[in-house]
Amino acid sequence: MSVEFDVTITDKDMYRFNLYHAYHGVQGILATMVGIWVLIMAGLTFGKVEIFYTIMYVVFGIVFLVYVPGNLYLRSKRQILTSATLKNALHYKIDDAGVHVSQGEQTADLEWKQIYKMVSNKNQLLIYSSRVNAYVIPKEAIKEEYQLIVGLAVNHLEGFRLKLNPFSI
Repeated sequence: MSVEFDVTITDKDMYRFNLYHAYHGVQGILATMVGIWVLIMAGLTFGKVEIFYTIMYVVFGIVFLVYVPGNLYLRSKRQILTSATLKNALHYKIDDAGVHVSQGEQTADLEWKQIYKMVSNKNQLLIYSSRVNAYVIPKEAIKEEYQLIVGLAVNHLEGFRLKLNPFSI
């Protein structure tokens, strides 16, 4: 069994990946909690401390909650604009041997045993080759093939490497 499809990554797809990657770890969760806590402290101490401290609480809260997503958005746009590889469509073939990606004359093969993990969320299928590097596949590009890809992954990867929602399309 094999599945073939083409994917062109947009800045929106890259942004979703960067957000997922940033906020699904301890650092992202802590940054969000600190940002919320600092804004709560601004409200609780308003009128009880000098206005300078309240303003600093608000500024730090905004930095923690707005700066990171904003910076990720700008970085995603920059990645798409500056990467020749990401500007053009990638051709994927997923079969019993693994994931094969090609673009023009260039090819890359990722055997199933080399896949670090496979994750699906609402909008994307992410095939990680390491802790931080992944093939980003928008689900709208693989609507019909998603179930076949999940079937191949379940047959070839250990359960702890899979974080897939088989019914998410």
